[in-house]
Parts: sequence; C-alpha cells; structure tokens
Amino acid sequence: MMKLDKKTILEYAKKYDEQYSKAGETVEREMKELLRNQRYLTRDQFVRIGLWKSKRPSKHYRNEENDNLTVKEITRFCFSTKSHKARMKSLLTLKGVSWPVASAILHFAFPNKIPIMDFRVIWSLGWKSPSSYNYVFWRRYCDRVNEISTKLDLPIRTVEKALWRYSKEHQI
Repeated sequence: MMKLDKKTILEYAKKYDEQYSKAGETVEREMKELLRNQRYLTRDQFVRIGLWKSKRPSKHYRNEENDNLTVKEITRFCFSTKSHKARMKSLLTLKGVSWPVASAILHFAFPNKIPIMDFRVIWSLGWKSPSSYNYVFWRRYCDRVNEISTKLDLPIRTVEKALWRYSKEHQI
C-alpha cells in the first residue's frame, strides 16, 4: 500500500502530470470551468467527458438513446439534487455510463467534493476491487479519498493522480 503522506502524494502526482498529455488536462480544465455556471451537459460535452475517462464504450456514449435532451435533463437533475445516491443513479441510466465514468462527470461538476473512481486508485488504497460496484462502495471510496485530501490539505485530484500513478508503477 502507498505511503499516504504529503511528500509522497506530491511526488507521484508530479510523475502523473509529467506522463500524461496536456489534452487530458485541457478537457479537465474546460469541463470544470464550464460546469461552474452551466449546471447540465449537452450530448457532445457528455461524450467528451466519457471519452476522457474511458474510450472503450464510445459507441455507447453516442447511442441514440443519449440524445441531447435526455443528457441535458438527466445531468440537470443530477447537478441540482442534494442526494448523492440520486446523482449517481441518474447518471447510470445513460448508455455507456459506468460507476467510474459517472464519478468523472460528478467530479467535473463538484471538483472539491467528489473524486473520480478508478481501479488503480482502489488498489493503491489497499482495497480489493469488488466484482461489481455499488453505492455503498462508491460512498466509502469518496469518503476515503476526501479524508486523505483533507488530512494532507491537498486537492482531491492531486491525491487521485498520485494514487493512480503509484498503482501504475507497482501493481502487478
């Protein structure tokens, strides 16, 4: 398991930033900025975030069931409700959206509160990945990443990047 101190987190987060493209960083920045004021996603914006997180289900993101109105209405509801469970469950109704993709959408809308779920981060926390994700696991994940972020006085995304990078280097 990764040592969870500020120095180690910053070291691995820096390695992450050095390795990954500026294009990914641009998507993050643009979507976070957009969602500060626009409290919904268009279909194109939804597809862009989906592809940023996971390219494999790209045909599902573009499925005709994910039309512009549906994506707008679901994300408008998602970003306005106070219920974390309703937020997550509503996003999961969109084609191609898994727990990790939904968490990425939520992170862009609530960057100081909701982390992006990823199997690499789960591994670096010393946890076993469940055979399937559920709300209880996701809340536990969010709570743990937020706890580390608060304890070390670092942004959630910095913590995630470090945990992800650690797994990339050490997971067999």
